Amino acid sequence: MNRNKISRIAHADHPIAAPLGDDSVRRLLERAIPRGDERVLDLGCGGGEWILRALATHPRLRAEGVDVSEEALAHARRAARDLGVQERLVLHEQDAAGFASPHSFDLVLNVGAAHVFDGLLPTLEAAGRHLAPGGHVLIGDGFWEREPSPEAVEMLGDFDDLATTVDRVVADGWTPVYGHVSTRQELDGYEWAWTGSLASWALDNPADPDSPEALAAATAHRSEWLRTYRDSWGFVSLVLRRTSD
Repeated sequence: MNRNKISRIAHADHPIAAPLGDDSVRRLLERAIPRGDERVLDLGCGGGEWILRALATHPRLRAEGVDVSEEALAHARRAARDLGVQERLVLHEQDAAGFASPHSFDLVLNVGAAHVFDGLLPTLEAAGRHLAPGGHVLIGDGFWEREPSPEAVEMLGDFDDLATTVDRVVADGWTPVYGHVSTRQELDGYEWAWTGSLASWALDNPADPDSPEALAAATAHRSEWLRTYRDSWGFVSLVLRRTSD
């Protein structure tokens, strides 16, 4: 069972592929899109949920998304047609790290996909290459809320604590103009949705050859979350501007 199929099923009930509730997503987009006629780029857009919500809210906005998953981009195209925003959306099937555009963007997003660029600061560097003067970057990434176990670090990566994470962003030439730290309800809600959607699909489709693997993946992920990183990992989303353009 390929990772794209697992991700699609697991996010069926939580289309924002990060531990953020709908109200938090709305507030972040409001702060990152002050005018409503911006040109927006999502580097690692997946199914395009962030840019689809922005397009549906702002009829003068234009957006582009970049992702390697043909299946995720096909979902984004179908959703854009359903919303009637397809004429204002361009999707690129390629590695976001190698994406180049003839124009710059007023907002560049990367939420929960910093692995595409091997970390937070390289992601900001990439976003900055696409950013218009005075524009915003909306980025979301993990941090350690408390000292992690070696197993948690091995599983999720070598994050900093929240204060150090923000300090590194500021030292790199960015000023936070808004931010949101995911609540325990958002963190737990995301994990229960991920594992629950995948497990439900497996139980509802016992004849599918991928069913046993899907159920095993849901069980393994749930155990890893509850036993290894639930009490130590957090998620922060930041709306940033360059400290000096």
